[in-house]
Amino acid sequence: MVQRRMPRPSELRPLLRPAPFVWDADERRLRRAASIADLRTIARRRTPRAVFDYVDGAADGELSLQRARRAYARVEFTPTVLRDVSETDTGREILGRRASLPLAFAPTGFTRMMHHSGEPAVASVAQEFDIPYTLSTMGTTTIEDVAAAAPRARKWFQLYLWRDRAPAKDLVQRAAAAGYDTMMLTVDTPVGGARLRDIRNGLTIPPALTLRTFLDGARHPHWWFNMLTTEPLNFASLDATYGSVEDMINRVFDPALTIDDVAWLRETWPGKLVIKGIQSVDDAVRVVDAGADAVLLSNHGGRQLDRAPVPLELVEPTVQALGDRAEVLIDTGVTHGADVLAAVALGARAALVGRAYLYGLMAGGRLGVEKAVTILAAEIVRTLQLIGVNSVDDLRPSHVRLRPKE
Repeated sequence: MVQRRMPRPSELRPLLRPAPFVWDADERRLRRAASIADLRTIARRRTPRAVFDYVDGAADGELSLQRARRAYARVEFTPTVLRDVSETDTGREILGRRASLPLAFAPTGFTRMMHHSGEPAVASVAQEFDIPYTLSTMGTTTIEDVAAAAPRARKWFQLYLWRDRAPAKDLVQRAAAAGYDTMMLTVDTPVGGARLRDIRNGLTIPPALTLRTFLDGARHPHWWFNMLTTEPLNFASLDATYGSVEDMINRVFDPALTIDDVAWLRETWPGKLVIKGIQSVDDAVRVVDAGADAVLLSNHGGRQLDRAPVPLELVEPTVQALGDRAEVLIDTGVTHGADVLAAVALGARAALVGRAYLYGLMAGGRLGVEKAVTILAAEIVRTLQLIGVNSVDDLRPSHVRLRPKE
């Protein structure tokens, strides 16, 4: 039989270790997050439904996004043991400059809609962690203001082309003058994708005060207070416009974009040139022939063509086709540090994350973005050690394989 007794006070004392109270509400909230999925859960509670769904959703049936994430779930590493992995190097040269991690912040539109601190907060975190930050044409902070907020950050600019080339040329010149070293041309938006969550939520830019948003706002007063008491939400690089995202894309951007426009931008832009939205090996070769320094394998986060190719499955054939002529980058579905390493092992130079840091931004502003990078960085280090590799640069295709589709 088990004999029981009352514990002595001296035995209980070491067990009673209450955590110190954290006065900052954002920091207190973020302490519970151990993964990007946790940040997503917090973000869902902290922001109006239309705002969260804009970040979280994709086009039509959202099959492209689901398939991209399932591809990472199929990743199987082949670790080696009995290796000294007490020290790891997560640095990686990306387009001629070394970053502390093999990742960059992808361009995201309307960032101040997710949190009033917006693009400057994200850029400052990129500066802190020494990774590239990409400002979107559809951003809500000017090229110059982002540069001022993060003067030492490596800054890239993502460009859409108008039917009228004059505004695009002006943005290119402003980006060069403000110290941006890389131009990223998006080529997968001849028309806007059918983002059904946005349609069902009645999302407009700026958000409209309808009965539905008013009732939702009652559940998220902090978000509405911050939006209404800071600078009006609008596009920093577009003329003032109003409507749904799809309507604005169809009104403003050029559906007649061709390979000649890539060549035009190559002649116009003095820095590195990345073409974003490549979804076939043939197109990757075409844009590199036209002068691109890198291709970004991307289906726009699943937000344009549903049933699009899965970027991760394109990495190896694209790397084989391009060789040393250009670097291969990847986005869509990256939610874990192991996802980044899988793409790098297959041949990608780096991965770009968008939703991952936006979940952090919605969950806790700048602190949330910092938390997102801290989580990804820890996952990268831990996964390297468990694979038995000391450096990101030492990853090879032999370290990873994709399990058969079920």
